[in-house]
Amino acid sequence: MILDISQELFSCRVFPGDPAPKRERISSMEDGAAYNLTALSLCAHNGTHADAPFHFLREGKTVGELDPAIFLGPAFVYTCAGELTGERAEALLGLAARCGAGQRLLLRGDCVVTAEAARVFAASPLRLLGVESQTVGPEEAPMEVHLILLGADKVLLEGLRLGRVPDGRYFLSALPLNLGEADGAPCRAVLMT
Repeated sequence: MILDISQELFSCRVFPGDPAPKRERISSMEDGAAYNLTALSLCAHNGTHADAPFHFLREGKTVGELDPAIFLGPAFVYTCAGELTGERAEALLGLAARCGAGQRLLLRGDCVVTAEAARVFAASPLRLLGVESQTVGPEEAPMEVHLILLGADKVLLEGLRLGRVPDGRYFLSALPLNLGEADGAPCRAVLMT
């Protein structure tokens, strides 16, 4: 079974201050054209998207420099509410490792990754951390958590939709668009059972 865990781009939640995605039909069969053609305008962090280290680090990797293998492979989904402490982060890493999915962790629910938890993740074999929020860390002050994780070369997957996904191990496919030197990119994220 394939579970789509992506937001629809044009109805997605937009992080405060980011531009909303827009589409413009520049050719329409309804108007007599031979084909339909759409132009897009969007932020690299609209909808379900990946954050590359370059998002917060001047010398960090860009989207085009990321290894695509980071976005493909076993992932552990876990329901988490409230602030995630360092102790809980260690426990989660243990659960994910025991089921063979210790490199990709997806947090379901209204979970806020604290700086303490980010340091635990940064020191671990984790390669990718995903959340349902449009940002990892507190929405009003996400920079510290981003700096810790991106500084440890971890990739962030934000804006997931995991509401109907039970906790457990899945195969994740969440390849971002290859936007070259960009700091992030939208992706179509799916889980396979």
